[in-house]
Amino acid sequence: MLRGRRDECAALDRLLQRVRVGQSAVLALRGDAGIGKTALLEYVAEQATTCHVVRVVGVQAEMELAFAGLHQLCAPMQDGMDTLPEPQEQALRVAFGLQEGGAPNRFLVALGALGLLAGAAERGPLVCLIDDAQWLDRASAQVLAFVARRLLAERIAIVFAVREPSDAAEFAGLPELRVGGLADPDARALLESAVPGRVDTRVRDRILAETRGNPLALLELPRGLTPAQLAGGFGLPDARPLSSRIEQSFLERVRALSPDTQRLLLAAAAEPLGDANLLWRAADRLGIGTEASGPAEAAGLIVFRAHARFTHPLVRSAVYRGAEPRERRDVHAALAESTDPELDPDGRAWHHAHATATPDEAVAAELVRSADRARRRSGLAAAAAFLQRATELTPDPVMRVERALDAAQAKLDVADAASASDLLAAAELGPIGPLQRARLERLRAQIAFNRQRGRDAPPLLLAAAERLDPLDAAMARETYLEALGSATFAGRLGAGPGVRDVAEAARASNRAQAPGAADPLLDALATRYTDGYAASVAPLREALRAFRDPGGGDDERWLWLACRFAQDLWDDELWHELATHGVHVARETGALNLLPIMTNFLAALNVHSGAFATAAALVDEVDVLTQTTGLPPLKYAACMLAAARGDQAQAQPLFDYGWQNATERGEGSALGLLSWLTALLHNANGRYGEALTAAQQACEHEDVMSYGWALVELVEAAVRSGRPDAAAAALDRLSERTQAAGTEWALGVEARCRALVDADEARYRESIERLARSRAAVELARSRLLYGEWLRREHRRADARELLRGAHADFSRFGAAAFAERARRELLATGETVRSGAADLRDALTPQEVQVARLAREGHTNPEIGAQLFISPRTVEYHLRKVFRKLDVNSRRELRDAFEEQFA
Repeated sequence: MLRGRRDECAALDRLLQRVRVGQSAVLALRGDAGIGKTALLEYVAEQATTCHVVRVVGVQAEMELAFAGLHQLCAPMQDGMDTLPEPQEQALRVAFGLQEGGAPNRFLVALGALGLLAGAAERGPLVCLIDDAQWLDRASAQVLAFVARRLLAERIAIVFAVREPSDAAEFAGLPELRVGGLADPDARALLESAVPGRVDTRVRDRILAETRGNPLALLELPRGLTPAQLAGGFGLPDARPLSSRIEQSFLERVRALSPDTQRLLLAAAAEPLGDANLLWRAADRLGIGTEASGPAEAAGLIVFRAHARFTHPLVRSAVYRGAEPRERRDVHAALAESTDPELDPDGRAWHHAHATATPDEAVAAELVRSADRARRRSGLAAAAAFLQRATELTPDPVMRVERALDAAQAKLDVADAASASDLLAAAELGPIGPLQRARLERLRAQIAFNRQRGRDAPPLLLAAAERLDPLDAAMARETYLEALGSATFAGRLGAGPGVRDVAEAARASNRAQAPGAADPLLDALATRYTDGYAASVAPLREALRAFRDPGGGDDERWLWLACRFAQDLWDDELWHELATHGVHVARETGALNLLPIMTNFLAALNVHSGAFATAAALVDEVDVLTQTTGLPPLKYAACMLAAARGDQAQAQPLFDYGWQNATERGEGSALGLLSWLTALLHNANGRYGEALTAAQQACEHEDVMSYGWALVELVEAAVRSGRPDAAAAALDRLSERTQAAGTEWALGVEARCRALVDADEARYRESIERLARSRAAVELARSRLLYGEWLRREHRRADARELLRGAHADFSRFGAAAFAERARRELLATGETVRSGAADLRDALTPQEVQVARLAREGHTNPEIGAQLFISPRTVEYHLRKVFRKLDVNSRRELRDAFEEQFA
C-alpha cells in the first residue's frame, strides 16, 4: 500500500489496462530524489501479474558507455535478434559488443530495439521499467525515447522514472506524471510509522517542513537522530541539498557495517553493470570473503543474485561518494585486474583509469585505444569520456595539450559544449604552440555556432581562419567555409564582419586545395558574396553537384550548406538530390548533428512539391531530433508548411516564436525567412496590403533563399494592391536572379510575375509549361489560379473554369486550404457550383496514415514499411486498418485505386 498515492496508482493502473487490451502506453514519472518514483515502479511491477516485466536502472558511472542501458533492457530478449531483418540484427550485435563491425547506424539500432521489444510483446504484454533514466548513457536514452515515441499498437508499456531537475532532454514531450511530496496528513502518518518512539511536536513539524513530503526523507532522516534530538530538536541546521542528506543517512547505515562489508559495497558501487562474477573475483583480490554480503543484505542496502542490485539508487551514490579516494582507487584496481582484457578491454581501461591517481602514459594510451574502438562502434560519448580521462592522465605536457584538443572535439561531437569548453581551458594551461592555439580558437568558435547558430560565431571563426592561414592552409580554408556558413545564418544581425568580409578574406587566403568538394564550394561562395549572384551561379552549381554522389569523409559535413544554396539557385532537382542524399547519409552514419537540418530541408522540399502530409511527418521528426540532440530549433519547414496551408491560427504562434528566438540568438537570416513566409501567408488568404508590407520587409536584406522568393510575393501583392511601380521594380530585381539561375522553376515563376505586371496571357501559359517540368507543384497551381483569375476578370468564364478547377483540385489535394478557398471563390464567380471540400477524404487521414498508405500502395510489405518509417510492423497494420476503414476499402488493390483518386 502506497500512502498518499491514490491518483498516481490509478494512472498506472490505467496504463497497465491499456497494455492488457493490446495497446501501448508510455509514461515518464518525474520528481525529486526520494520522492517515490522507485516505489511507484515497484507498484507497477507488483500489479503487472499477467505481463512480462523487464527492469533497467540508470547508473551514473555507466553514462559514458554507449548502449549499456539498452543492453540491460534487451539482454533477456537477445534470443529474438535472429528474427530481425539482417541490418537491424547486425547493428544491435555490434552495439552490444557481440561481434566486431563498423560504427552501427543508430537508427538501425533503434529500429532493431523496437522490433525486439515488439517481438517479445507478441508472446504476451511487456512492461519495461526504467529507473533513474536521467543516468542512462545518451545513446541508450536516445534509442529508448525513439522507441517510446513510435509505440502504438504493440502490447508494450514503458515507464521512465526521471529525477528532477534533469538535463535529459531525450525524454521531453513524452506523456508525464509529476510526482510531488505527500500531503501533510499522509506525510505525518508515514513519519510516525518510521519512528517507534515519541517525537516532539516541534521536531515533527520541522521534519515535515524540511522534507516537504518527500517519502524517502521521511523514512530515512529520523533514523539518524538520537532520542534526545527527537525529543528536543535537530541542533545546527543542515544546509546541504535534500538528496545529499538522504545519501548521508544511507552512508551512516553503511558505516555501521564491518570494513569488509563496506569494501564489498564499494566494489559493487564501482562496477556499473552489477556483474556478480566480476564482483566476486575482485572481492577475492581484495581479500573479502563471501560472508561479507550477508550483513549488507540484512541491512536492506543490496541484493546479491546473478547481478548485484542496490535497493535504491542513492545507496550506490552514497557508498561511492562516501569512500575515501584511496579506497575507491583500490577497488577500481581490483576490478581492472579481474576484468578479462580480451572480452572487455574498454571496461578494464576504464577501471584502470579510475585506479590511477597520478599521470600514467600507459593508462592514457590504453584509454586512447579504447576511444578509437568506441568510435568504430558509434560510441561517441564513450570515446569522448575516454579521451577526457586520457588527457587528465597524460604526463607529457605537449601531448596533454594535443589530447585535450582531441577530447574537446569529441565532446563537441556529442553536443557536450560545457565539457568541451573546460577541456579548451585546460589546454590553454599547457605549452601550446601556434597551430594548437589556432585549433583551440576554431573549436571555441564551433562551440559558439553549435550553441546559438547566431551572431557570435562568425567573427570567431574568421579570426581562427586567419590565424590558421600561415600554419595549415587546408584547415584554414575549411574554417573560412565554416565562417561563411555561420555568417550566412547571422545575416543582418551579425556582429562584426559580414559575409562579404569573410568572402574577401577567403579569397586572399593561401591556396592549399585538397581533394573533395569543400574547396570548390568555398571558391564559389566567395564569388557569390564578392562578385554577385549572377557571377556565382555556374561555379556554385558545379560545386554543389559534387555533393550529390556518395563520397564519404569530411565532404558529408557540408551537405547542409550545399542544400541551402541549391535552394538559392532555384534548382529544386538539386535540392531534392542533396536533401535526400543528406538524410540517407545522416541515418546511415548516425550523424545526429547533420540529420535534423537535412530532414528539415527535405520537409521543406515536400512542401514545395505539394506533399504536405509527408512534410508534416518530417516536421515532427525534426522536432524530435532537435530535442534529442540539443541543437537550436529548426522551424523553417514547419513555418513554410503553415504558410502554404494558409493557416493563420497555426502559423502565427510559430512565427512569433521564431521572431523572438532568432532575434535573441542573432540568426538574422531567419527574420528574412519569416517575413517572406508572412507575405506568402497573407497572399494565400488574399490580404494583399499586409502581404506587400511583409514582402518589402523581407527584401530589405538579401538573405539566402528567402530574398528571391520574397520578390515573387512582392510582385503579386503589389499588383493586387494597385502598386504597379513597386511591382515593376521588384520584377526587375527578380529577373536578375531568375535569368541567371535559368531553371524551369525560376523562369516559370518569373513568367508568372511578368504576366501579372503586363497582363500578358502568353506569359501565363509559359509559366504553366515551365513549372510543369519542375518539382514546384505549389507554384504550378498558383500560376493556374492567377491565370484563371485573370481570365475571369477578362470575362472569359469558360476558359477560366478549366484552370480554376485544376487549381482548386491541386490545392485541395495538397492541403493548401487558403489557396483552395481563393480558387473556390473564383469558380463561384464564374457561375460554377463547387463541390464541398468535406467530400475530400484527404483530411480524414493523419500524416502517418498517408505515409503508410503511400508505401503500401507502392507494394511494400508491413516490415518494409516499418523499417522506412521507424515503427513496428504491428503499428503499420494498425494504421492500415484505419486507412481501409476511412477510405472504405477492403484490400491493398482497392487502396491503390482510392489513393490514386484522392492523393496522387
